[in-house]
Amino acid sequence: MKSVILCLVLCLVAYTLADTCGGNCPSNDCPGGNCPCGTNANNINIAQLCSQGNWNQACCRCIVSHESGGNANAVNYDGSGSFDVGAFQINNVNWGGCNGGNAPCDVGSNFRCAQAVYQAAGNSWSPWATCGGCGCC
Repeated sequence: MKSVILCLVLCLVAYTLADTCGGNCPSNDCPGGNCPCGTNANNINIAQLCSQGNWNQACCRCIVSHESGGNANAVNYDGSGSFDVGAFQINNVNWGGCNGGNAPCDVGSNFRCAQAVYQAAGNSWSPWATCGGCGCC
């Protein structure tokens, strides 16, 4: 009986971690454990990351904080079949134009994609859903 309970507990933990990507998918709905950026968090210094860009620093810090909490391996499934990944939560629609079709999970490629999306929007934070809450749209 103890082994059955232990097995059930382990299966439940494994199932839960699969949908959360080890905590990198805070929406808890990453289908089938699809974790394009892995299952280990990669917490970065948001201010240091943002300082590399030629944009409003306060807006960048607010948006990255709200989008990923500074976890460079964060992933969110949008429910419509699309994924947002990395510190800037770059949507897979943009991966082809900024990262050769691959998920921009490392900090450098995610930053470059964020710059490309920002510039394509006319140097605006409008493509990020959190821009309004940050007062940056």
